[in-house]
Amino acid sequence: MSEKAPNATDAPTKDITESDDQVASEKKRSPSDFLKSVLGRPVSVRLNSGTDYRGVLACLDGYMNIAMEQTEEYVDGQLKAKYGDCFIRGNNVLYISTQKRR
Repeated sequence: MSEKAPNATDAPTKDITESDDQVASEKKRSPSDFLKSVLGRPVSVRLNSGTDYRGVLACLDGYMNIAMEQTEEYVDGQLKAKYGDCFIRGNNVLYISTQKRR
């Protein structure tokens, strides 16, 4: 009596695909999710002009208008000014990134 050897085509691929989709969906984050997660945390904001502002993200709106606290202004990598509070109009923002805690 010969038994049929397991074959890769006999394996149920549906379970593997479902678990891969679950893992992939857990890793997917929208920009909105990212921005919600960094509220109250140190960020770096790059403007279209190349100027960087580093500070704590206080709030932002749908137009990417940003309010920051404990803000430092960097031009060409050089610290130029320090501000208590800073408001940046959204149309000037190139990107927002996280930075290590100070």
